[in-house]
Amino acid sequence: MSLPSDCDLPLEESMEAWEELVTAALLGTDRRPPAHAAAQTAGDSAGDTAPVALLDAAAVHTVRRRAGLRPGPAAAPLEPAPEDGRPALPAVARRRLGQLLAGRAAPAPSGGRRGAAPDLAELLPQWLAAANEQGYRAPAAALPALLDAARARTDLRPQALAFAGPRGLWLARLNPEWKFALRGAGGGGALPDPTDREAVLALWDEGLFAERVALLTAVRAQDPDEGRELLASTWGAERAEDRLMFLDSLRAGLGAADEEFLEAALSDRSRNVRATAAELLSALPSSALAARMAERAVSCVSLDRTEGAAAIVVEAPHECDAGMRHDGVSATPPSGRGERSWWLGQLVEAAPLYCWPARFGGRGPEEIVALPVADDWRDELHAAWCRAAVRQRDADWSRALLGTPAAPQTAGPGTSSLAERAQLLSTLPAEERAAWVASFISAHGLSEAFQLLGVCAVPWSEPLGRAVVDALDIARDAGSYPWSFSGVMGLAERCLAPATAGRLAALTALPAEAEDASPGAGGYWSEAFQRLVSTLELRAAMHAELTDPEPADPERADRDPAAA
Repeated sequence: MSLPSDCDLPLEESMEAWEELVTAALLGTDRRPPAHAAAQTAGDSAGDTAPVALLDAAAVHTVRRRAGLRPGPAAAPLEPAPEDGRPALPAVARRRLGQLLAGRAAPAPSGGRRGAAPDLAELLPQWLAAANEQGYRAPAAALPALLDAARARTDLRPQALAFAGPRGLWLARLNPEWKFALRGAGGGGALPDPTDREAVLALWDEGLFAERVALLTAVRAQDPDEGRELLASTWGAERAEDRLMFLDSLRAGLGAADEEFLEAALSDRSRNVRATAAELLSALPSSALAARMAERAVSCVSLDRTEGAAAIVVEAPHECDAGMRHDGVSATPPSGRGERSWWLGQLVEAAPLYCWPARFGGRGPEEIVALPVADDWRDELHAAWCRAAVRQRDADWSRALLGTPAAPQTAGPGTSSLAERAQLLSTLPAEERAAWVASFISAHGLSEAFQLLGVCAVPWSEPLGRAVVDALDIARDAGSYPWSFSGVMGLAERCLAPATAGRLAALTALPAEAEDASPGAGGYWSEAFQRLVSTLELRAAMHAELTDPEPADPERADRDPAAA
């Protein structure tokens, strides 16, 4: 039987024939005989009953309808992936990347113990940083796993996206789950060149909020003045929450030229914007706000010599006047905090530190900090000076407030808060910071050193690494369990210099268990030190693989699925 295409029938006639068959099927052939079907199948099925004729006709029409379909328009082809001119990874480094992305580690023994195998997931950030330092590009086959890893861990994103490069952004456009990679990247590629004013203004006027934040950050890094002018051009039209984020981007490259803009922001209708503007101005010791805060602060803190020995006397503000509120002083203290101490802390924190030597007879920071403070104002005053030293990045005041690392924490100057001590340490040069923390560990052990170690440069210096290892050895000999120091041990795996592995080998042996030791502690310590040694050896191998001059085949690197 000939099966003409629907193209051979007028469209309306074909549709009517199909609707007639559907109606007959719904009503039944007894009530609605399929006249069209009977006529169409008369030559082939004259003796068939009406239901059979209906089904035959439906089959014929179905084939005709399918055969008569015209192909739809083809989808637009994908834009080709951009070129990435960076060199390809060495083959051994490609294999290592695949292992890190897959997180293939030996299964941990039962009982919740980590085992002696390195934690590959924790080494991925270091590997990415090292690969970016060497200027390698990501293998194409590894891009999906790399973007998945960055989606799951926000701490990986800066290094992962830098390593993925333009091809990673191109691929991210094709999967909604990777849209995080496009935030701040112009939506589908790189930000415009900060020197291309026309393109910068176009994106600033039309871009999404995240794109505009990234653009402002990029322009600010290139030219702080240009970045500030870009923000000023639309400042009045921005939403309060957007103004706050944009204002925060001025921290990078903050300088005296920003003072006029920030002074104007002190009158903003948003309280959070005003507070941020005041904080930024107080970080500029030569600003007018810093001078106003210095005048208020020195009026509250003075030197008293009436009883022979010099002492600091504090008279906290009795009110938070309109001028103080305009300059960013919050009038309402947190729950449980007195108003006067709250106002005093904000004034001293915002005052430039150079105002105090003149107030205290030419004394330097160490001499000022050593002065007794009357009426139990010492902790409040020193804590405010700590915050001021961090905000103004003043290393001399930080040293004075930190004191000697061997001194008892409760008896030393400054603050006993480990978080504030860590912030003070961040203002010191890296080598001095590591030496201070090493001395602190030698004097006080590891129980309170975790936050301090977190601000030290990686890899740790030799004296700091030696102090940490010695303290771990002492803790093992004391008979305690290693998970009491799991945070420090995890830092050591990531931060100790790989060359330390040789010195640690002797600690991997199972020690003789003392009578007063915790049951099984020696085995746990042996396992922990084995994991530390194997992690350090793996880090050394990773570095060698990335710096290996072995030539890489760029074609194979981009097409070989086994590389990932």
